[in-house]
Amino acid sequence: MLSEPPTTVLSTKGQLILPKPIRDRLGWDAGTRLVVENTADGVSLRAAPAFTRIEIGQVFACLKTTGPARSIAEMEAGIEAEMARLHARD
Repeated sequence: MLSEPPTTVLSTKGQLILPKPIRDRLGWDAGTRLVVENTADGVSLRAAPAFTRIEIGQVFACLKTTGPARSIAEMEAGIEAEMARLHARD
């Protein structure tokens, strides 16, 4: 016997409820932003990315600094110092 795919009903406000097994399998909780795309077969839903995709040129050198550039070792030391400071508050 063939199993029927899950169905839902479109409300008068254009809202629909996705069946719980599908939401659970995809990890979509309340508040998940979805991208809706019109396809040849109907409609496609996928989770929206958490952040908007940008090119490196849009952010490169956006934080101005004065003085000489820091070495990798100096940057790592700064990160470690900040982590120690934050853990000391716990």
